[in-house]
Amino acid sequence: MSLRGAISGFGEVAAQAHLSGWRTRPGVRIVAVHDPVSERRHQALRLMPNVRVYDDLELMLDGERLDFVDIASPPAWHAATALSALAAGAHVLIEKPLCLAADELTRLCEAASSRRRVLMCVHNWKHAALYRVAHDLIDSGRLGEVIYVALDRLRTAPAGLASGSGASGRWRTAASSGGGILIDHGWHVFYLMRWLMGGIDPVSVSTLIAGLSSGIEDVADIRVSFANGRMASSHLSWRAPIRRTRAMIYGSEAALELDGDRGLLTARSGTSTEIPASPETDDSYHSAWFAGVAAEFEQAVSEGSESAAVVGNLAEARAALGLLLAARESGASDGAPVKLR
Repeated sequence: MSLRGAISGFGEVAAQAHLSGWRTRPGVRIVAVHDPVSERRHQALRLMPNVRVYDDLELMLDGERLDFVDIASPPAWHAATALSALAAGAHVLIEKPLCLAADELTRLCEAASSRRRVLMCVHNWKHAALYRVAHDLIDSGRLGEVIYVALDRLRTAPAGLASGSGASGRWRTAASSGGGILIDHGWHVFYLMRWLMGGIDPVSVSTLIAGLSSGIEDVADIRVSFANGRMASSHLSWRAPIRRTRAMIYGSEAALELDGDRGLLTARSGTSTEIPASPETDDSYHSAWFAGVAAEFEQAVSEGSESAAVVGNLAEARAALGLLLAARESGASDGAPVKLR
């Protein structure tokens, strides 16, 4: 199978992660790039001299015979861009978040289903080496029944702004673009919680948030309830003095601690075992993981819009969006628990 694809939104995540991931797929060619910003179109031409660039999405969709569109624009434009791509008959892969509102999700799913097109969200943390190992350990029964999951993301500033590149991180601190740490990092921890809990949906969420003067949150402390007394938590911060990515997962038989690229499994007996995983750079764009996302999407296109991968990915996206909206509602009410609808 040979696929002709385009990227809409050629910021840093597209240039540093998506493009390199697509280049690992021999059957995929990125033939076009859409971005309204001339500097980003020029960057695309520097990285892909033969690519065709467009400042108008509809012109690209009309002028190219595309099998898929990879959407990596700021979140506020995801839904509209995806609906246009689906209407043009293209499969769609969307950088997180899939969309920002429940009615947008409904329209996207209906559009994809009616045209039998694949619609998926980039859930790249599932392709991180240690999280793949963690999921395998859970599946094998080494932890027993999972009872609690904690996922913390400490950052000194939003991605892009932390590295000094400026423009690439501006959407994260602008409400009009779909900014805020609950969107930037919360979406990731929400789908990971569900995945590590065995695919069960959350029941309620309680969140305390602190905000920037621009009206979006830069710190969030989250508590999520699942069925049968199972719990998950997450602390997200753009105010931390250090960069740290860590997790704790414990079940009835063992606890698994993840810190950066190191893992430690401790059984109820007290015996501890270091968990090997391939060392990976903990940067803002995680280029090594997008190759797994690209392979998953390519396989889904070959299997069809009702494949297990597509159904599972959209179930994760639906849960992540529900938690995102409920977490903001809870935060506006000083942490009052909000039930998932």
